[in-house]
Amino acid sequence: MTLKTLLLAAVIAAPVIAAPAQAQALRPDQLAFRDLYKQLVETNTTLSEGSCTKAAAQLATRLKAAGFKDADITLFSTPEHPKDGGLVAILPGTDTAAKPILLLGHLDVVEAKRADWTRDPFVMVEEDGYYYGRGTFDDKSQAAIWTDTLIRYKQSGKAPRRTLKLALTCGEETTNAFNGADWLAKNRPDLIAAEFAINEGGGGRYDASGRPMGIGVQVGEKTVQNFQLQTTNPGGHSSVPRPDNAITDLSRAIVAVNTHEFPVQFNDTTRAFFTLMTKASPAPVGTAITALLANPQDAAANAIVSQDPSFHSTLRTTCVTTLVDAGHANNALAQRATANVNCRMFPGTNPETTRADLAAAIANPKVAITLTPPIRPVAVSPPLNEAVLGPMKALAAKHFPGVPFGLTMSTGATDAIFLSPIGIPTYGAPGLFIDPDGNGMHGLNERIRIKSLMQGRDYLDDLVHTLAD
Repeated sequence: MTLKTLLLAAVIAAPVIAAPAQAQALRPDQLAFRDLYKQLVETNTTLSEGSCTKAAAQLATRLKAAGFKDADITLFSTPEHPKDGGLVAILPGTDTAAKPILLLGHLDVVEAKRADWTRDPFVMVEEDGYYYGRGTFDDKSQAAIWTDTLIRYKQSGKAPRRTLKLALTCGEETTNAFNGADWLAKNRPDLIAAEFAINEGGGGRYDASGRPMGIGVQVGEKTVQNFQLQTTNPGGHSSVPRPDNAITDLSRAIVAVNTHEFPVQFNDTTRAFFTLMTKASPAPVGTAITALLANPQDAAANAIVSQDPSFHSTLRTTCVTTLVDAGHANNALAQRATANVNCRMFPGTNPETTRADLAAAIANPKVAITLTPPIRPVAVSPPLNEAVLGPMKALAAKHFPGVPFGLTMSTGATDAIFLSPIGIPTYGAPGLFIDPDGNGMHGLNERIRIKSLMQGRDYLDDLVHTLAD
């Protein structure tokens, strides 16, 4: 999951809001949701030992118990990846002319070693106002909320006007794993066809005392693409160094990549975001942002704004070396040296264009630059559709009064990247709030505030009903 911190960390002009009250007893509907959520968290869905297929089957059982028919539920996997399956559930709407809404979430979680954690990562523990466990935030909170929303919708006996589709998939957290969202887009696009999708990626941020600072909807994200740099040499005995050296060539290439600055770019989302930041950022940053919006080639303004690492990344494509491997013996000149360069490409950027930019920055024909699979689709930002964004903002004001609302572009990646090629613009919905330290997502002792989970559930359920009806 990628929860954008830019808007949320920088809304320094946000009004002071009263500290959160002590946790109250859960409502009956929240207790039922907690049971579903707990089962999902405690079902191991890591790539190494877990099974998304098992988790999907458990959720299918709950959907059927609520009244969904077998024909409304599709459980899928492939023979090559039997544990990486997923689920698509459909709640038919009353207006056949209205295009469906797709609710997207992922079941898989990042690896978690019991020896490293304070608590068992696959036993949900309630402690000090938090639920602890791998996936409590990323992304089983949203997967459970989507499932719960469809269950309650079905149990109410009232059909939505628009058809609602739920796709819970595997493979989002692991680059080279089977990816269910990608598989559905390529093999069953009809099954998930929708006017738009609501996904992870948006959300809010608390300050250190638990006060909400800001909330945003993710509208677009970068494309992740890895490149390999490789240099080769005949090598030889280390006692006889030579001027041409594979490690030297690679080292110079790495420095060139890591110090290369891609040009400033704006799209509708980032322009709206930085426009808001002009009001939230004191001088000289706010003044520099204004200048940069007027002229993206303003080097002086760029230098000031880019001192913030998050702003720097949002303004451009970025590439950085993440892995290096060289040599074969302590007493031999390297015959081969390789490095992995991880790029986060601004929406609309073709990876071949980025490869050419890297080649120009390195300026050494001895360095081979190749794209490393998987090669993801070119990121296409969804439109600023007021029919989608308007209700998100209005309901945020209802559920989180006084909290600033804005648009964000993720510098990371989600499964939204696979939906745009089949014509499904995807938005990262607001709703769940995160602590300043990231709540242990992808790290140790992952957790979510119970208040955040339950308030976020109410918001997202309200949002789905509003958009569907």
